[in-house]
Amino acid sequence: MTTPCPAAFVALGERLADAARDVVLRHFRQPIGIIDKADESPVTVADRDAETAMRGLIAAAFPDHGTIGEEYGSDRPGAEHVWVLDPIDGTKAFLSGVPIFGTLISLLRDGRPILGIIDQPVTGERWIGAAGRPTTLGGKPVRAATRGGLRDAVLWTTSPYMFETDADDAAAYDRLRRQVKFVHFGGECYQFGMLASGFVDLVVEGDLDPYDFMALVPVVEGAGGVMSDWQGRPLGLDSDGRVIAAADPALHRAALRVLAR
Repeated sequence: MTTPCPAAFVALGERLADAARDVVLRHFRQPIGIIDKADESPVTVADRDAETAMRGLIAAAFPDHGTIGEEYGSDRPGAEHVWVLDPIDGTKAFLSGVPIFGTLISLLRDGRPILGIIDQPVTGERWIGAAGRPTTLGGKPVRAATRGGLRDAVLWTTSPYMFETDADDAAAYDRLRRQVKFVHFGGECYQFGMLASGFVDLVVEGDLDPYDFMALVPVVEGAGGVMSDWQGRPLGLDSDGRVIAAADPALHRAALRVLAR
């Protein structure tokens, strides 16, 4: 049995989300500069200020905890408890004024996620997944649900371009999209919240970093869904960035069979 996530850690996670939300809302739909990172992906002062605020709260509350963040790298990554932060998952959506981005906050214990938060600052929606308790949205439990088998499934993916650098991945994804009811592109972390809430059946992504997916695992699993890499293995800091989330185990197995052919 999984040891429950301590209430003090959940409370701190919510404080981190509150702090990031305050920063993000100050900059949303305002003139803001774009900084190009080394990998040519965009970042803004909102990303950096939000992560700085969250790191400060962690250091003050639990100085022995480690932190891994998208903007400022790793601090004590080998600690028993490590926070994984993405201040704005979906910076392009944020810069476009579209509220499908979110702040992602995860806490790992010995490398496994025991707490995950998806916070959408503009809509005020916050999904919290924590070991030992059901996933909640706005404090109320939510549950993943499917429409049936693979042919009835609604599949979401942030962008088809995330598969274009690997021909085998592109072919596997193409096989899957041809077997589902329909596919929608866009959504960033928000699509995983919708899966946990019972509106999306499958999410398949590629080329993600740990701060992109670690917070999503407790949210999906706490709602009865399943999340893994494309081989069905548990996700961790050393995962290859190809992830799949499904509303139930049967759909997860069916999608994995298609991706593996």
